Amino acid sequence: MNAGALDGIKVLEFANYVSGPFAGMLLSDLGAEVVKVETPDGGDPFRMWGKTDYNGTFGSMNRNKKSVTLDLKSEAGRAAARRLALSADVIIENFRAGTMERLGLGYETLAADNPRLVYCSITGFGSHGPYRERAGYDTVGQAVSGLLAVLTDRKAPQPMGVSLSDHLAGTFAAYGVLAALMARNATGRGQMVETSLLQATLAFLGENAANYFEDHRVPSRATRCQRAQVFAFTAGDGLPFVVHLSSPEKFWRGLLTATDREALDTDARFATREARVKNYDALCAELAAAFRARPRAEWLERLGSQDVPSGPINTIDEVFADPQVAALDMLKILAHRTRGTVSVVGNPVRMSATPPRVDTAAPDLGAHNDELLRE
Repeated sequence: MNAGALDGIKVLEFANYVSGPFAGMLLSDLGAEVVKVETPDGGDPFRMWGKTDYNGTFGSMNRNKKSVTLDLKSEAGRAAARRLALSADVIIENFRAGTMERLGLGYETLAADNPRLVYCSITGFGSHGPYRERAGYDTVGQAVSGLLAVLTDRKAPQPMGVSLSDHLAGTFAAYGVLAALMARNATGRGQMVETSLLQATLAFLGENAANYFEDHRVPSRATRCQRAQVFAFTAGDGLPFVVHLSSPEKFWRGLLTATDREALDTDARFATREARVKNYDALCAELAAAFRARPRAEWLERLGSQDVPSGPINTIDEVFADPQVAALDMLKILAHRTRGTVSVVGNPVRMSATPPRVDTAAPDLGAHNDELLRE
């Protein structure tokens, strides 16, 4: 088995729900030993979302980890946490701002005894500012950052079916930790790493923000669709699919050929890309009428033959029946102590020398107490 890129790195994860556990999981896939510190009375609240021995929500964030239980409200629990931190390379926590400091487990305290420590804190709104003590959950992060405004109709708002802000914060946290570990190689010292749901999600909106800074037009869900010439249609058999023309003119001409609508090229409303952006709704209506004439599979074949970027709007069951997904080996089946096997989505990164590994299912609560807390 190839070594992982982070073999030899020890991470203590004082984190629940999504953002912190996702960051820890990304590091564990790369070979780090990630020890999840949980409360004895149930652990991470996600453990209770479903079957008592395992559920997919918890399992999707906590593979490849070890679990120990410590009561951080007790002096004995806090003392044990401090002892574990002496040999840690990284700490990840996602409590409200100030919580770890009140427990005597803040960066300044732990780094005094372990100056090589990289300490990553994920909050809802950052460590300072008027919102620092507010509860930060995913949909709130999406809303306050501006992301939800470009994903939903503000006149009939709907929350999203995926925890985008949580996952973005976890991804940026892992990014910051990796950078701090590289810096430590040069300086010999760790450092504090911070991000938040608000900051990570706002950074993700950089393109929308830059366009706003340029023309002072507030973007909506339709703004990018128009600029990028993105369309969603329903075919004659009722199945949905998308077309993404972007800017290359060849995709527009390929679309006209695939739909037998070459006459649209001489229509003044659609003669240039700028005109098509301006008349997006009219173009969408013209194409929607055309696409109702045939089933989806036939349209995707015709579009593909003209090299037009397009694809089905897959449900999750359709995704894992897709031969391309199978070829990429994105479904991982892991052994589990009580359920036999469980399934998770694999790591999306490929590395030729130190590939990520998905080896073990999420641990039982306190499964590694004897191994790690024997003293």
